Amino acid sequence: MTTPPQGREQLLVETFVRLADTLVADYDVIDLFHQLCADCIDLLAVDAAGLLITDQRDSLQVVSASTEATHLLELFQLQADQGPCLDCFHTSAQVHAPELRAETRWPRFTAHAIEYGFAAVHALPMRLRGLTIGAVNLFHRRAVAMTPDQLGVSQALADVATIAILTDRGTRERDQLTEQLQAALTSRVVIEQAKGVLGERGTIGLDDAFSRMRDRARATNQRLTDLARGVVDGTLDTDTLLRSSRSDRRPQD
Repeated sequence: MTTPPQGREQLLVETFVRLADTLVADYDVIDLFHQLCADCIDLLAVDAAGLLITDQRDSLQVVSASTEATHLLELFQLQADQGPCLDCFHTSAQVHAPELRAETRWPRFTAHAIEYGFAAVHALPMRLRGLTIGAVNLFHRRAVAMTPDQLGVSQALADVATIAILTDRGTRERDQLTEQLQAALTSRVVIEQAKGVLGERGTIGLDDAFSRMRDRARATNQRLTDLARGVVDGTLDTDTLLRSSRSDRRPQD
């Protein structure tokens, strides 16, 4: 989805104000990850986005994706040990593949990406000075080279989100950072479990299940991870979540 030009500037301001707020106020790191993917889609000519971060043991983990299909593609990238996000993370530099059908660097990943309907992908590092903690993947359904303006905005989004993560709780010490990122990965596992529970109970898609949980967490001013934990351990009544309207859901891939 592409935002009309007349609304893009206002949305850009609102996005960076929201990211800046995370530097001075408490926030839900999983919601931050998901919002980063959503912001890339809203602000840029991007069809899907995924986010991977390191567990500080030289291993990347998928922490957010705009759709379940994108999540599966990111998981395959890790399993195949090849793809733009991996190269981006290891080199701390942007990686561009504007025409996947002509791409030869990652044959297994490229074949799967094309199978999922993507024709181009761009990866941007999440970095601060000499430390890289992950990468953002931006997917397109048509072959396209992103403009310098688009790349500048997307890299700025990734940079501000990285600063927010690294300054959380006022520390950037390596051992504490490792614990912090590991906690984020653990939270993601709980959310995936909760999506499965809701999907099975309500016979709904996993994208829809996540949207319902996220909407409820925001409406009740609670952390998404806490709400998901309640779904998994049975302390949260899921009937209300399963009755919620789907009329305002974002179209899926």
